[in-house]
Amino acid sequence: METKTKPSIQLLTAIPGPKSQEVLARRVAALPAGAARSTDVVVDSARGAVIKDVDGNTLLDFAGGIGMINVGHSPSNVVNAVKRQLDKFIHTCQIVTTMEAPIQLAELLNRIAPGDFAKKTLLCNSGSEAVENAINIAKYYTQRPAVIVFEGAYHGRTHLTLSLTSKYNLFKKGFGSMVSDIYRLPAPNMYRVPAGMSAQKYLDYCIARIDEALISQVDPTAVAAILIEPVLGEGGFIPVPAPFLQKLREVADQHGIVLIFDEIQCGMGRTGKLWACEHAGVAPDMITTAKSMGAGMPIAALIGKAEIMDSPHPGGIGGTYGGSPVACVAAIEAVKTIISSGFQQKTERVGEQMRRTLESWKKKYPLVGDVRGLGAMRLVEFVKDRQSKTPDPELTLEIIKDATAHGILLIRAGLYSNCIRLLPPLVITRNQLAEGLLVLEDAIRRAHEKRGLLG
Repeated sequence: METKTKPSIQLLTAIPGPKSQEVLARRVAALPAGAARSTDVVVDSARGAVIKDVDGNTLLDFAGGIGMINVGHSPSNVVNAVKRQLDKFIHTCQIVTTMEAPIQLAELLNRIAPGDFAKKTLLCNSGSEAVENAINIAKYYTQRPAVIVFEGAYHGRTHLTLSLTSKYNLFKKGFGSMVSDIYRLPAPNMYRVPAGMSAQKYLDYCIARIDEALISQVDPTAVAAILIEPVLGEGGFIPVPAPFLQKLREVADQHGIVLIFDEIQCGMGRTGKLWACEHAGVAPDMITTAKSMGAGMPIAALIGKAEIMDSPHPGGIGGTYGGSPVACVAAIEAVKTIISSGFQQKTERVGEQMRRTLESWKKKYPLVGDVRGLGAMRLVEFVKDRQSKTPDPELTLEIIKDATAHGILLIRAGLYSNCIRLLPPLVITRNQLAEGLLVLEDAIRRAHEKRGLLG
């Protein structure tokens, strides 16, 4: 049992403090304005779930690098593995030489990825690169041009992955024409069931639209891949219902289409299972992972059926930094931690504590329209009123600024940017989690009091 300890949040100055303001001014002068930031926190050091800024303030991290830090900041096994590798060599390029660390990581990922079939893994630098390779390999394997994706999806910022991404104004606006032969279907959002329609009928309707689209939008013989996040991340932490994923598996099998799951944000133990698709009992032909796989190091992976992964000609895939041994040894240690039974128990504990607390907010605060998620991937959606469910992004931003000023890091999500996503490191203690959630609740309460909505 955890004993009472002093609070993890210690604020010596306002956020940002004077030293932070100096660094932020340098950022504005040196970095492009389009590379926006969600908080004014300037990091000096970080460990576990705690971040210390350059002014000496300590804050709790509830953003986790947008799901990048499941194993916590600077875990000793990861840090030590990186140091040992740096003492040996940094990189020689997989195109030129063979290094053992990438092979060892690929063997581990091939073993734990979903699906009872032979697998191979391509290691890359980012989630966008993993998704891009998934689509390219699927097109090569099938010799087909088209891809089916879904509303609310986020898959990256390269030209192809930006084309696959759904949220237009924030990500696509002003960047010109997108890649062709991409067909976007609705993904069921069970919070926003149309008026007059039951949840089951709405889900049935969304499933029926898949067959309809294969007539009205694209013929299945032209489709190389179906790409979906089992839990939409940027789209608002929307778990895709199991029958919908099962339908996609059936369609893919029937028509020889490659089914790809993007688990870059929702994977690696975040939802209470190692892979989010395990909740639905559906295995894809290919799966992408990144973020928490590397514990903060820049690395991603595409894992897929061996026959699909082997289809491109030699030299058709790869890159200079793919399989960096420094990143690979970090990922090996991170994945070993994540797949341990003790770590999965932590995920369940964090997720349940978050679920209970968020459910209580829904009862107390009328502008909390919905709370949802799986495991420790949780979200609060804010609306102008519960009847209309009209999104309120301004309220959401106000609450984030207030909560950050009081010591926790947060970031928005959702198609309408009206949600707060909660992705704390899974090593966070009960006391730290309760402390951070109280800070967020206080910000929510103050926003309601400001609007005269509490007694």
